[in-house]
Amino acid sequence: MATSKITYTGELRTASIHLKSGTEIITDAPVDNQGKGEAFSPTDLLATALGNCMLTIVGIAAKTHGFNIDGTTAEITKIMGENPRRVTEIVVNLQFPANNYSNKEKEIIERSARTCPVAYSLHPDIKQEITFGYFF
Repeated sequence: MATSKITYTGELRTASIHLKSGTEIITDAPVDNQGKGEAFSPTDLLATALGNCMLTIVGIAAKTHGFNIDGTTAEITKIMGENPRRVTEIVVNLQFPANNYSNKEKEIIERSARTCPVAYSLHPDIKQEITFGYFF
């Protein structure tokens, strides 16, 4: 079964519907590529998906091992290259709340983040720079 249906709505914009939930995502071409930049670009979604996946997989690991990551954030920076235009690097800055994570929990967090399905699905030429911040 299909996951989504995408409609080109004109002016370099698309509307994507998640078929199971009906949730909609709008994309817009970026300003530096003839667009308005009023929504996520497709490459923004690619980079953002890495952070979403990392938080989800770390959340699963935390639940499995009995600790909490509620309030954790991921700040994503996408770096583009030219000839051909493409994503060359994704910087992920993960910030965890003041939960006094043990060294074992930090190992679980970091291993889980680095081995999420999106991280494994990206081409090896796309550099993934990941930092972890733990606040006490």
